Amino acid sequence: MADYGGADGGYTDNLIGTLLAIFGNVLVSVSLTIQKYSHVTLAGSKDPRTFYWTKTWWCGFVLTCVGEAANFISYGFAPLVLIVPLNGVSVVTSSILGLVFLREKSKPKEFAKRYGLSFLGCAFTIGGTYLFVSFGPNSHEKLIAENVVIHLVGWPVLLYMLLGIITFCLLLYFYKQRKANYLVIILLLVALLGSVTVITVKAVSTMLVLSVEGTMQLNYPIFSVMVVCMVASVIFQARFLSQASKYYDSCLVAYANYILSTAFAIVAGAVFYQEFLHEAILHICMFLLGSALCFVGVFLITRNRKKPKSFEPYVTMDMTNGVPTIHDKGMVVQPDFNGSFSYGALVNNDGVAPAFLPVNLEQPPVKDRSATASSAKADKRD
Repeated sequence: MADYGGADGGYTDNLIGTLLAIFGNVLVSVSLTIQKYSHVTLAGSKDPRTFYWTKTWWCGFVLTCVGEAANFISYGFAPLVLIVPLNGVSVVTSSILGLVFLREKSKPKEFAKRYGLSFLGCAFTIGGTYLFVSFGPNSHEKLIAENVVIHLVGWPVLLYMLLGIITFCLLLYFYKQRKANYLVIILLLVALLGSVTVITVKAVSTMLVLSVEGTMQLNYPIFSVMVVCMVASVIFQARFLSQASKYYDSCLVAYANYILSTAFAIVAGAVFYQEFLHEAILHICMFLLGSALCFVGVFLITRNRKKPKSFEPYVTMDMTNGVPTIHDKGMVVQPDFNGSFSYGALVNNDGVAPAFLPVNLEQPPVKDRSATASSAKADKRD
């Protein structure tokens, strides 16, 4: 049914896929940091250009595309359950880059007290990554189109898909009809869609790699079906994630989404592609231990981030008829040079959305006091 490579081939494929995934996650974190640097620089200067006219932002955009391409290709070489938890590498890289860009001068004791949890979280994440990479599945199935179809019509996958569709419909009903905007409901919707995404990405990436190697797989209908499902799941997943970011702090969303999405993706890989089928119980337990350490590490890193500052409205010094005016030149936002507008990897006040204040407020006319006094005296004389 499935064509498994030998021990050497499986180890080599795993190594290539793991290195590609680590490289891709690191590159994405670096690119987002560069893009945020572009935004912060423009916000703190009098440069009238929009962010997409700067070279730094486009440099970050190109690096993002390269990193995501590396992540995509990595699914074609290594098991799905091995690639998905490596997203924790991106969190570690973002934390380190954010600390470097902060450049705060403080005493060693204060520095250790403030960032001790972040360093501990990085240690847990790195240790967990080593464990699940070392004890992850070694065999890598060559997912030709026929094998993808065989997996798709198997009873474990059909049962999993039935339960997933029922759960998704129930969660969507409570979210849309009952207005249950709870974080766990939104992120469960994201995780269910994410499990579909990783399943389809694994199939599409593997068939592309095989086609490049000489075994054409792109002319099979299942390839087109997987591409359509992949694009649709990514779009709806992004929509639900953006809605979760509107209601809740980005640190909480990032941590909870990492745990739920990783857990659902591991289950999907184990059910759909049977990636733990030939693994020893000890290896499975060590893999799960490594994943749990990554969960704890990401939690500690995100927990140590600064809380967002509440926006305080301000008035300008312009005076109209003796009354201070508020934002008389349109939708103006008070400049914030502390990085409160989150973008990318830096950790200053993540999750704060730009606040807009009302404009063109009608100011009550203020009468001249001398004119008022003279009119009052005239009335008394009459």
